[in-house]
Amino acid sequence: MFDLVELEAELARTIFAGKLHFSPVTDSTNTDAMAAARRGAPHGSVWLADQQLAGRGRGGHRWLSAPGEGLYVSVLLRPRFPAARLPLLPLVAGLAAAQAMLSVSGLAIDLRWPNDLLIGPRKTGGILIESGNNSKGLPHAVAGIGINVHQRTFEPGLATPATSLDLESGTRISRQKLLVTLLKSLEREATAIEQQDAAAAVPRRVENASTWIRGRSVEVHGPQECTGVTAGLDEHGFLRVETATGIVTVQTGGIRAKG
Repeated sequence: MFDLVELEAELARTIFAGKLHFSPVTDSTNTDAMAAARRGAPHGSVWLADQQLAGRGRGGHRWLSAPGEGLYVSVLLRPRFPAARLPLLPLVAGLAAAQAMLSVSGLAIDLRWPNDLLIGPRKTGGILIESGNNSKGLPHAVAGIGINVHQRTFEPGLATPATSLDLESGTRISRQKLLVTLLKSLEREATAIEQQDAAAAVPRRVENASTWIRGRSVEVHGPQECTGVTAGLDEHGFLRVETATGIVTVQTGGIRAKG
């Protein structure tokens, strides 16, 4: 279990101070966060659970959330930057998560566009960004982050084999330390893209942190289904794929290794 008193102390000088909402069990932290956002919850509010009964990932996929084994957290952000930068949010959330995971486990994390956290070929985390407006028309975004920490067994037949930080590091990773490190990293990244120069640097930073963004033969799943070789990100963070008929700029969907 999390030590909530210690968490509040560690987050005292962050945007999350006094805004932590913990549930031992919930359907989905993202659902909780989105509902609270519509009611006017403030920027930096955090929803954390020990178990999710209906955790979900991008594209409606189910995210298994066994009790006490992973990190299941959603953060409410009220963007202080132009709407055109919203597509950068999953990218900066990925950078923040990768930095936090490396910091607490020593493991290098690969970023698979747009929202998967991998160790080698195995998935250890994912990000779900949802956005909307409250009753006054003010925009909000929720960054949901799920990370496998203590899991040792996984469902068979997953599209991407899964793993956990404990399995890969050979040691027991503290979920509490990971959470604090993640939130502080996310604050830095989300605040930075309020500045144009920092926002403009995000696509190149993700390219440097990922083996998937350039020169990878992939299949694109979703409304822009195609196959080809990845050719970097554009200024919005969208994936460019060189196909047999030319460059396709993929705005939504997911990718898998071809073949």
